Amino acid sequence: MRIVVIDGQGGGLGATLVARLKARLGGAVQLWGVGTNALATSAMLKAGADRGATGENAVCWNAAHADLILGPIGLLAANSLLGEVSPAIAAAVSAATARRILIPVSSCGILVAGAAGCRLEDALQNAVELAAAEVGA
Repeated sequence: MRIVVIDGQGGGLGATLVARLKARLGGAVQLWGVGTNALATSAMLKAGADRGATGENAVCWNAAHADLILGPIGLLAANSLLGEVSPAIAAAVSAATARRILIPVSSCGILVAGAAGCRLEDALQNAVELAAAEVGA
């Protein structure tokens, strides 16, 4: 199974997801870190991603070939993450056949009803548990 973690800006959220997924799932999956920029990709590789790629085309291609996608909810909204999510990226993540586990991050400019007051720490842990359930681990 190929899990693709997508992130932008500094890659902190993606790096945290990669590290936790690696600790929880080990080598049972291919864990790829795909960044909208090189800094984000580098952070995910340092956190333990098996492979990494950078840029709009890399995000679009990997979204289409993933079994599971994790990242901030802003991946679904064109021009979020301070403009790093292009319309093509938002369309690719939205159209992906993979299951998507998205973290509600208010800095993306999207407020999710029911997620108000949810700590980022809790959302990240829940995302890892959802991913483990998808993998069957």
